[in-house]
Amino acid sequence: MIPINLENRNNLNLHEYIYESIKNQIQEGLLKANEKLPSKRNLASHLGVSVITVQNAYLQLIDEGYIYSIEKKGFFVTDISSEFKEYKASVHKTKAQPVNESDITQDFSKEFIADFTSNSTNVEKFPFSLWSSLSRRVLKSGDEKLLSSVNVQGVLELRCAIANHLKSFCSMNVNPSNIIIGAGTENLFSLLVPLLGREKIYAVENPGYHKVSKVISANGASFIPVKIDSQGIDVEALKKNCASVVHISPSHHFPTGTVMTVKRRLELLSWAKKNKAYIIEDEYDSEFRFNTKPPLPLFARDPNGCVIYINTFTKTLSPSFRISYMILPDKLMSDFQKKLGFYSCSVSAFEQYTLSQFINLLYYEKHIIRMKNYYRNLRNEFISALQHSKLSEISFIEEENSGLHFLLTVKSNEKAKSIQTKLLDSGIKIALLSDFSYNSKNERKGFITFVVNYSSLKKEKIFSVVKILESVFIPQ
Repeated sequence: MIPINLENRNNLNLHEYIYESIKNQIQEGLLKANEKLPSKRNLASHLGVSVITVQNAYLQLIDEGYIYSIEKKGFFVTDISSEFKEYKASVHKTKAQPVNESDITQDFSKEFIADFTSNSTNVEKFPFSLWSSLSRRVLKSGDEKLLSSVNVQGVLELRCAIANHLKSFCSMNVNPSNIIIGAGTENLFSLLVPLLGREKIYAVENPGYHKVSKVISANGASFIPVKIDSQGIDVEALKKNCASVVHISPSHHFPTGTVMTVKRRLELLSWAKKNKAYIIEDEYDSEFRFNTKPPLPLFARDPNGCVIYINTFTKTLSPSFRISYMILPDKLMSDFQKKLGFYSCSVSAFEQYTLSQFINLLYYEKHIIRMKNYYRNLRNEFISALQHSKLSEISFIEEENSGLHFLLTVKSNEKAKSIQTKLLDSGIKIALLSDFSYNSKNERKGFITFVVNYSSLKKEKIFSVVKILESVFIPQ
């Protein structure tokens, strides 16, 4: 059996550490060329890990050419001895050049006990083996459309899959011809601004996700922040401005978590109709609603063609999975084809065909259910730990049983930035609610409110996180 000591893996994920251990043993000659490796099941049993973990390690070794598989026989070590010797010799012959630190930009990320500003997800929850299987199936099809240029809207198969998913998930009736695929919401915004007009004024939520306003500005348009209240964006405040486009996140506002009421949704639709304005409805994490179905999107309530719907697979699959989509009303779709139809889609055909199968075969629906269960348990465990700690005496939590973040407000007379720095020095990276405000002051005196994005939190780190929070706010 391959000797692998999991106690030495430090911060590596299990499958990454198994992969590194086997790779190193192959490079050092401890595992010989054409030597048979243990089966996935036997190695998993020996190490006390899941078969999927070993499978992911083996798949990476196969992809990089360190091992190969023979059907019904198993996995074997590739003969890389001569190539590796040449590589090591070339490395030793290459004279190291002095590096001037001022000439380069280094990005060494600090290791945090918890990063509550991160959008990353638990890597072990991604269905690697299933995705690999679907990818191979798509490649084996040998279809020439995989190598063909894709028009700006994206492949029809994926657009149909998305339309069917929205029909079953939130009762939206969508024509696939009105769907546009893009490499992230930033990419889609870069198409929307020239489509709607750079001369228009764009309203954004305050507080809100600042990247939206940055993308609007980067594309040559102006924006104004509009306050939100307990029901959503303030329509009366919106009426006082000259905006003709407004960006909202009604199902779970970031960062406050507010869910826009039906009354406010209808008021907003009425404002858009009266002013011939457009609403950009951003449903970035609408899938993560834990106790009830998501509210009916504005797009589904709009008979006047005033709503543009945007969503992404980033939150449900992975931040590195840059596939988003938007749905345009008929009139805008016609304008889009005339003005921007010459573009090519920014997402590869291969990824789109793989994702379309993932959705059509109902794997995506099952994946969302698994992720909802995982995050519900993670959130409940984390909130319970906070509520049973000393911190509960000086804090309260605001959350709407949806999305992947909540607000934690703590009584403190210290400056918010000072506390934020203390937490950072203690290994916790966390954002203040005021970080997302366009106003210089919005913190209540004597209170500090944090935005806790728990999507990347490890369950085994919860106890440590709570103890650090206690030590910062309730020093001995």
